[in-house]
Amino acid sequence: MDKNRDTSVKKTFPVLQMSCAGCAAGVENKIKSLEGVNSAAVNFATATVALDYQPDKIDAVAIQKAVQSIGYDLIIGEDFQQDRLDEIHQQKYNSLKKKTFWSLLLAVPVVVIGMFFMHMPYANLIMWAFATPVVLWLGRDFFVNAWKQARHGSANMDTLVALSTGTAYLFSVFNMLFPQFWQSKGLEAHVYFEAAAVIIAFILLGRLLEEKAKGSTSSALKKLMGLQPKTVVVVKNDHEQTEVPIEQLMAGDIVLVKPGEKIAVDGTVISGDSFVDESRLSGEPMAVHKTPGEKVFAGTINQKGSFRFRADKVGKETMLAHIIKMVQDAQGSKAPVQKLVDKIAGIFVPVVIGIAILTFLIWLVFGGDNALTHALLAFVTVLVIACPCALGLATPTAIMVGVGKGAEQGILIKDAESLELSQKINAVVLDKTGTITEGKPQVTDELWADESVKSVLAGLERQSEHPLAEAVAGHFPDEDAVAVTDFQSITGKGIKGVAGGETYFVGNRKLLTENNIAIPEELSVKSDEWSQSAKTVIWFSDSRNALAILAVSDKIKETSVAAVSQMQEMGIDLYMLTGDNEATARTIAKQTGIRHYKGEVLPHEKSEFVKQLQQQGKMVAMVGDGINDSAALAQADVSIAMGKGSDIAMDVAKMTIVSSDLTKIPQAVRLSRQTVKTIRQNLFWAFIYNVIGIPVAAGILYPLNGFLLNPMIAGAAMALSSVSVVSNSLRLKLQRRRTPSL
Repeated sequence: MDKNRDTSVKKTFPVLQMSCAGCAAGVENKIKSLEGVNSAAVNFATATVALDYQPDKIDAVAIQKAVQSIGYDLIIGEDFQQDRLDEIHQQKYNSLKKKTFWSLLLAVPVVVIGMFFMHMPYANLIMWAFATPVVLWLGRDFFVNAWKQARHGSANMDTLVALSTGTAYLFSVFNMLFPQFWQSKGLEAHVYFEAAAVIIAFILLGRLLEEKAKGSTSSALKKLMGLQPKTVVVVKNDHEQTEVPIEQLMAGDIVLVKPGEKIAVDGTVISGDSFVDESRLSGEPMAVHKTPGEKVFAGTINQKGSFRFRADKVGKETMLAHIIKMVQDAQGSKAPVQKLVDKIAGIFVPVVIGIAILTFLIWLVFGGDNALTHALLAFVTVLVIACPCALGLATPTAIMVGVGKGAEQGILIKDAESLELSQKINAVVLDKTGTITEGKPQVTDELWADESVKSVLAGLERQSEHPLAEAVAGHFPDEDAVAVTDFQSITGKGIKGVAGGETYFVGNRKLLTENNIAIPEELSVKSDEWSQSAKTVIWFSDSRNALAILAVSDKIKETSVAAVSQMQEMGIDLYMLTGDNEATARTIAKQTGIRHYKGEVLPHEKSEFVKQLQQQGKMVAMVGDGINDSAALAQADVSIAMGKGSDIAMDVAKMTIVSSDLTKIPQAVRLSRQTVKTIRQNLFWAFIYNVIGIPVAAGILYPLNGFLLNPMIAGAAMALSSVSVVSNSLRLKLQRRRTPSL
């Protein structure tokens, strides 16, 4: 393993002043060329760069300077506020709004004169007077940015706009001031002020609409960010109440929550009770009753009652902060399909400039009497109609909306790749406890051969971390636990320990058989009976004889049966794996409708099973909630963790179901299918637009029917192409939550 990778830092920084997908490719290539940078992924839609770099070789300041050297900027620093970023984007939007308004206002008279009153007195001078502020003042950023790019030997969308409008404007000024140059050759001196002005106006309008639409794609994230209140009421000395800013709240502080207020941080209720709306985190509409001892989470909303809770996790440690970070990272990540698009965007502008120059030369040679005029117009039109932005926005905008919609439904998606892959899932492997069942096992029956050793069983189970051990320990709350030494956990089988010089075992029947322990007939018969009823049987013995059996039952979640049915209707094969005995596995599978199941599966066997399915050519999703599922989660193509499970499972998984509701899995697959379908539509229209638009702009239809595309129409088409792609992505928001199989 590369040691440098072990010490690398992964961070996401905002990138400013990018105007097209070509800019994103330029920034990415510049950063990738720096020593000490392992990887860089610039996302044009989110205006961010996801960096993986080695801090001992390069720091964020050096990366920032490298980005600034090619005409862009990077916001660095741990404490950069999302509010500040929103403020920058809002300023950009307001500036665009003013420029668009004035450019449209000034362009209208130029178009009217150019189309209907060309021969009125001083027509050219009036058009020049109106067009000049549009091109040189309102459109100055295009020229400034194009010059910055030229100085660094690169080109972007601004280069195309500056070349096209600058050419049209200068050509028109020359023709207005020196008409005799053309008249002496028997030609009319045309001006194209209206084309230059309208192109600028339309492109500014397109960028304004694009900026507004891009803002809508991240609305889910903004909603999440708005869930945390700015201040909280802290209670000191049982009665003294002080309102403090959220930043000053410390872990351990007691917080008062009144009816209708948002809960500020994660904590534990210590007094009072109420119902809390957790729908923004879990996607579940039903309010949850909170009583002392219950957990509450930042971003949830208290309803009618009031209560006090102890702050357990504050700042970046809260579940809401983790969700926001995960959504940000996922929206900024790149789907595999984006790699090809990035390559095309990186060479798009230079190729278009090459096509425009070639078009100019062909028209100049074969254009007849008006060769130069046609050549210039075709040159301008090709530059104007080409749109790398539509290509650059096609994938990330759909990913942003898809990830945001998932978050609103309580489905947290870690990266774009897992969102793209989920649509191909055709096999789902389910853990039983905490996934299909509620994960709250309780002892329902017990049968003792010798009740004098109950305190030994209590002592053993209180040392174990297994959920079933918790259930058994909870069943004997009043029992004085005997001190146990030499405690040992036996993976997939149970535990053992020594008390009073005697070795005791707690676990499944296999554990007893392997240690040659005698099993009385009565216990054996009762064990089989309980197993047939989907109860897990726990055996307790000393080193010679079985002393007791306990039946533990874990209720099937209400939604599990519906989830299984939905996934099977979608053509997904389901497999249930459990460490429980075969009889319990069979009964649970029968009750839920799962056709394939396997009992007495050890943790390492789960990952082996996933591997076997993959070798059969299946796209496998693993769903689990415990530490013992982490190896299988890591092996699966798409890993899904239940949000109420272990932190390790959630860290490994690419997707987390906050509410632990299995019906969210078919929802996630549908969301993936809808998102990938939208990406394909976007890419199709972005490619087809450029493939058809550029040749038409070059004049390919002229020899057939005399058609030449007007540069103004080309400008409008270019502006609309980006807007249409983003708008198509926003359609994802309108998709119904539960739809039939796609």
